[in-house]
Amino acid sequence: MNELLSFLSAIEDDPRISTAHISLYMALWKKWTDSGSNGPLSFFRCDVVASCKIAGGNTYHKVLRQLNEYGYIKYVPSYNRFQKNLVHFVHCGSY
Repeated sequence: MNELLSFLSAIEDDPRISTAHISLYMALWKKWTDSGSNGPLSFFRCDVVASCKIAGGNTYHKVLRQLNEYGYIKYVPSYNRFQKNLVHFVHCGSY
């Protein structure tokens, strides 16, 4: 829960973050909490696109890559369509 609160606090002052970023982050977060895992989230793209409402594949990958570049998540792509991607949630500072 600390990572979610720190994310929400950090994005208040980050002009780079759009509703697509927030939507994808929340979809990933929900998937992770629903899994009950303490480690990284392991997922296929199709597992999260319906809940984040990002229909375009290019937009999805751009937003995911940007969340990684901006330091809100650590994204580890599999580059194999039969293996799941990984996302580590990053604590974004004080909240």
